[in-house]
Amino acid sequence: MRELVLHCLEAQAETLSDALLEAGVLSVSVEDADRDTEAENALFGEPGTEPEVHAWHRNRLVALLPDGLDPQQILEQVRIESGQDHLASGWFLRDVPDADWVRLTQSQFGPIHIGERIWIVPSWHRDNPDVPNTIVDDPDDASAIRIELDPGLAFGTGSHPTTHLCLEWLESCMTGRPNVLDYGCGSGILAIAAAKLGAARVVGVDIDAQAVEATRYNAKVNNTALDATLPDGLTEGQYDIVVANILSNPLKVLAPMLANRVASGGDLVLSGVLERQADEVAQAYAPWLRMSVWRARDGWVCLHGKRP
Repeated sequence: MRELVLHCLEAQAETLSDALLEAGVLSVSVEDADRDTEAENALFGEPGTEPEVHAWHRNRLVALLPDGLDPQQILEQVRIESGQDHLASGWFLRDVPDADWVRLTQSQFGPIHIGERIWIVPSWHRDNPDVPNTIVDDPDDASAIRIELDPGLAFGTGSHPTTHLCLEWLESCMTGRPNVLDYGCGSGILAIAAAKLGAARVVGVDIDAQAVEATRYNAKVNNTALDATLPDGLTEGQYDIVVANILSNPLKVLAPMLANRVASGGDLVLSGVLERQADEVAQAYAPWLRMSVWRARDGWVCLHGKRP
């Protein structure tokens, strides 16, 4: 396969990308033409925010060509649709080497060890001799807890610091046989971990129907009993532990609902919050319970509060 590479300014990037896709290319990526130079410019801000601009001042468009498609024909169609006459000279082709992309992708994701006992294990490492092979049936057993989850196939792989922080809190602080609500369950990783750590009942909730299905699928793969539902399917009731690993803005909006889902004496665990956002998120929950930073990592925090 081959890639068509051309350069453009910020104002042209979106129009040219759309025109290339209309002309039949398989994909288009926009790169900073000044990357790895002193002129390189960081474009994207923190998670959950819209960037002020959607391209760099000088951009490199990389279009993946299907076999048999004439680049000259593509450029002529793009020139007509975009009105950019300069495309005739400012481009070049480069070969994309053949590769086993599945194996290459898998090689980038190995087992992840979190805390003392938890292992996130991609399916292709199921028989890896370096990973403890004990699957815990007795939550009082101090053996390793394996959660099988394939990166890239769901909404959360265990690799992000906020997921680590929530998993570490569950492992370190969850006692007895609590009822647990995982709000914003994504792939179900926190819900599955809570169940394997001994929770009596676990409910996962997400606004995305695909995430709910992913949680159900991953729970089945991991021989774990839990409920997963959309918000409308969440029945009345409170929980001993409520965990929500989302982002600061939705956490603030959800403060009344999440706080009131915590039973008397129960715990609320929040993550997806940058260190500089910790105070404003804690303030949103102040009418119901006092939140404070339990642990921080790589600029992110895990907030914890106990309902009186």
